[in-house]
Amino acid sequence: MLKRTILIENKFSITTKNNQLVLKSEIKESSIPIEDIGFLVLDHNEIYLSIPAMNLLIENNTSIVICGKNHLPNGMLLNLNSHHIQQEIFKNQIEASIPLKKQLWQQTIIEKIKNQGQLLEKITDSKNSFVFLASKVLSGDSTNMEGVAAQQYWKHFPQPNLEFDGIKRERYGNYPNNFLNYGYAILRAATARALSGSGLLNTLGIHHKSKYNAFALADDIMEPFRPIVDEKVFEIMQRFDEQELNTAIKAELLQILTRTVYFKDEKSPLMVALQKTASSLQQCFTGNRKKIKYPALWSLTDIE
Repeated sequence: MLKRTILIENKFSITTKNNQLVLKSEIKESSIPIEDIGFLVLDHNEIYLSIPAMNLLIENNTSIVICGKNHLPNGMLLNLNSHHIQQEIFKNQIEASIPLKKQLWQQTIIEKIKNQGQLLEKITDSKNSFVFLASKVLSGDSTNMEGVAAQQYWKHFPQPNLEFDGIKRERYGNYPNNFLNYGYAILRAATARALSGSGLLNTLGIHHKSKYNAFALADDIMEPFRPIVDEKVFEIMQRFDEQELNTAIKAELLQILTRTVYFKDEKSPLMVALQKTASSLQQCFTGNRKKIKYPALWSLTDIE
């Protein structure tokens, strides 16, 4: 079932009653079945979330995303007991060999570079060399083709209604980096939720290894999906004059969670596709698969 994403930007009291999430403000009260919620995004300093409500949300594998003063997602709460053989899965993940993790990272970067190239062709209507760059990715991406591709990607990424192409990609940079950062944070939360739901430990990445990063595995697996955010930001830049991250822009970016992606024999909303990808990764750790199941981000008709 496709889950709902709830964004709260005003002062609310959030409690629970009869497996319903009860949202109460000074002027209104409403309720939502907890089983229908996939993501709860909290973006206000005076939101009250009760412990019983929090526990029921987590038990339902709902990702609770908390935004900071800059209105960007700052942290999230996930279910740590979401699979019936949790300990066995953790053991397989912890004991995964270095060659396996290098192969998985190679697969991931190949998919990311191919997707970047497809998006550039789609929005610039011109051919590029990204398929060639993807073919040069070695085990563990030891020659950093990811960085080479990223440099070309952002250099040629068009900015609608402006006289120049290219975006200076910076974590804390100016527009449209604020839109990109919000979209990536939502994608990260969705990826972390899917991985947790498959019994995987987000802290243990296959490539990202910072001791300060509690979501290293999500940062790894979200890489091929990033162009979905880039595409949405490009669309927003075409349709909106605003450069501030307001409610309308956030609502647009949250739509990426229900965007359609394509597996070989089926199409799927992104939040469901991430679950399939996470499940395939779990099977790679157990030795039942050799490749992560990443979807195509566009159908053939979209990129022709």
